[in-house]
Amino acid sequence: MTSTACFMIVSRNDIPIYEAEVGTAPKKEEAAHQHQFILHAALDVVQDLAWTTSAMFLKSVDRFNDLVVSVYVTAVSHTRLMLLHDSRNDDGIKSFFQEVHELYIKILLNPLYLPGSRVTSSHFDTKVRGLARRYL
Repeated sequence: MTSTACFMIVSRNDIPIYEAEVGTAPKKEEAAHQHQFILHAALDVVQDLAWTTSAMFLKSVDRFNDLVVSVYVTAVSHTRLMLLHDSRNDDGIKSFFQEVHELYIKILLNPLYLPGSRVTSSHFDTKVRGLARRYL
């Protein structure tokens, strides 16, 4: 079974700092752009929800056809980990977000990383893709 999944980390200034197509469905250029558009469109909903709840994992905040946007908001910097997917595995998605959050904290602890700049580490990318295969 093929699945569609697009993962993005968005900084507090609504700037994407990491993007990855992590699903098993064949990659298409127009689909990648559509996924980015859907995730960016969901940012307003996420911002409103983040101020009304103390939960970090916001499950499904938006829908587009059969695709669902799930979000994990970090506590301190309000960085958003966003996943566009077509699965119904809430526990797996929550575990994925928690482990990616731990990886992102390790990136933030690097003295050479400027917070809010793009994450370009190939090690980070490899780990995120491995977590996506495991949990999604």
